[in-house]
Amino acid sequence: MAASFILFSSFLSLFASLPSFSPVYADATNLTQPSFTPINRDLYHSSNDLIEQIQSLVHRHPDKLTAETIKAGNKGYVAEITVVTYCQSRNESDDRSKFRILLSFGQHGRELITSELALRILSILSEEQFLPKMDRASLNSTLDNVVIKVLPMENLNGRKLVEAGDLCERRNGRGVDLNRNWSVDWGKKEKDYDPYEENPGTAAFSEPETQIMRKLAISFDPHIWVNVHSGMEALFMPYDHKNRTPDGLPSHRMRLLLEELNNVHCHNRCMIGSGGGSVGYLAHGTATDYMYDVVRVPMAFTFEIYGDDSASTKDCFKMFNPVDHTTFKRVLNDWSAAFFTIFKLGPRQLDVHSKAGVSNLDKWVSIDEYLDGYLMGRRNRYGKKLEVLEVGMQEIRTYFWLFLLSSVLLLFMFCSRISKTKGGRQIVSAIPL
Repeated sequence: MAASFILFSSFLSLFASLPSFSPVYADATNLTQPSFTPINRDLYHSSNDLIEQIQSLVHRHPDKLTAETIKAGNKGYVAEITVVTYCQSRNESDDRSKFRILLSFGQHGRELITSELALRILSILSEEQFLPKMDRASLNSTLDNVVIKVLPMENLNGRKLVEAGDLCERRNGRGVDLNRNWSVDWGKKEKDYDPYEENPGTAAFSEPETQIMRKLAISFDPHIWVNVHSGMEALFMPYDHKNRTPDGLPSHRMRLLLEELNNVHCHNRCMIGSGGGSVGYLAHGTATDYMYDVVRVPMAFTFEIYGDDSASTKDCFKMFNPVDHTTFKRVLNDWSAAFFTIFKLGPRQLDVHSKAGVSNLDKWVSIDEYLDGYLMGRRNRYGKKLEVLEVGMQEIRTYFWLFLLSSVLLLFMFCSRISKTKGGRQIVSAIPL
């Protein structure tokens, strides 16, 4: 009996000494280990640091780069977007004869890798970094005839929320998805609509960020537009709101360029086709559909540059961004090389004057859109302050609508007078009574 008691006591002592059997210890472990991957600060710049790096880059290369910060706001919400322009021979007063490319990065806050790619591209354009096996002489010859506008971080306010800990946030600072806030097929909701992920806003262009982008696109009138995202590897062309691509030669040209990029830089991993037909769902009110249908950009694309299919849907940083140095470096090298292929092949595949061949009847925009773009162009050229331009824009709009209203009133009065004159005349029958 004593031997049994001693054996039982020894077993209890051994059991108590094993930490894996302690329920308190196990709970503490689960609480201290995060279920998501945090931002790797060794790889990724903060939003403030990245903008500062870009501003310093512009300051060091004023012969090639210029930068401006455009601000807009409504209902107490303010947004700002930094726009960097690359153009050799900056003494030229008009860039309309050159091939124009507009690139947007960081439209969704959680996609940090896209803004890192923007910094990398600008560093190569300024010749502070280089791509392997790149022929600088040939590239410089190509870039002589190109103007490139880069928006490194379209959604700064959303990015701030991600940096504060909301790693899955894709919307802007007041909860609107900027890639659902454009006017083409705006507000339509599919059966699998997610109000958190895809909130289109109260109206098309309700958000200051999309208002800035619309003005910039209309004034710059690019030949190529690329909206850069992450979450998968894909090369998309219009349409997002339809399960098909456009018809005709423009669509064929876009597909040829995408196939070249896929073969050379994406190593045939990338999905190619329309966004609506390839992803498995339709997206309404997107930037790329607006650029193609309204601004009439001949080549309009959406690129998805990285995605981790193995990541949990709650582990957003890992799902949308590389977390190790090797993958991070590979993504930046592959995709920066892809963009320089666009800079080289784009002007060859697309006649620079092809936009002039687009019928004016096919390029209708509203008077507000036209004036917004016109005034932004004047500001970009002459450097006037945004406040002065906004006042001028409001005055021109007012005069236009007053002119239109007065014309309608005059026409109404004229028709009324003619009607009264006819009614007061004595009518004499031509037939004898």
